This record gives sequence, C-alpha cells and structure tokens, in this order.
Amino acid sequence: MNADEIKEIALEALDDLKGRDAVTLDVKPMTDITDYMVICTGTSSRHVKSLADNVAIELKKRGLLALSIEGVDHSAEWALVDFGDVVVHIMLPETRDFYDLERLWSTPPEEAEAE
Repeated sequence: MNADEIKEIALEALDDLKGRDAVTLDVKPMTDITDYMVICTGTSSRHVKSLADNVAIELKKRGLLALSIEGVDHSAEWALVDFGDVVVHIMLPETRDFYDLERLWSTPPEEAEAE
C-alpha cells in the first residue's frame, strides 16, 4: 500500500468518527522520516482515543499494522499513529493550537535555517 492510499484511508477513518479540521501536510521535501502528516482535532480525550483506534483498525483491516501508537491513555490530549510513510496526529483543540504543527511543518527548510 502506498502513502497516498494510507493517507486517504486514515482521513476516511477520521471522518467516520467526526474528527474535526483534518489537514494533510506533504512533508517529503522537508524530512526523510515520513511523506505525509495528517493532523486532526478531537473534542475530548475519549474522542482522541477513539479516532486513533479507528485509524489503526481501518488500516489493519487492509493488512497494514501501525508501527507505533502513542498517547492513547485515559487522559489523551495528543495521540499519534505511525504508519511510516504517514503519521497521524490527533489532538485536543488547545494542544493543537499550542504546538501548531501546521505552521511548523509548512515553513520551507531554507526559511527555517535562516531563523
């Protein structure tokens, strides 16, 4: 399964459980770690956990196991589901605002080095 397929399945799984404001960042030009970051907001700790679980389950149904699932404990403010080529971040609104991953990963490498 390629990165684009993984990304689309992850987005569908987030949408199925009403994840909010999902965005996809193409980070291939900035890092070798992953191709895409998917960022989504959950409405509560339970919702964050459910969204992360659903992403992992939907991809597992298609034969792809997550390399790592982090932050899905009972007080989940931020969950991460890592599929290698695609990393899914699910956060509470305050956590997403604080870390502002969209801005961080949208800065071209040349500009980041100049700062």
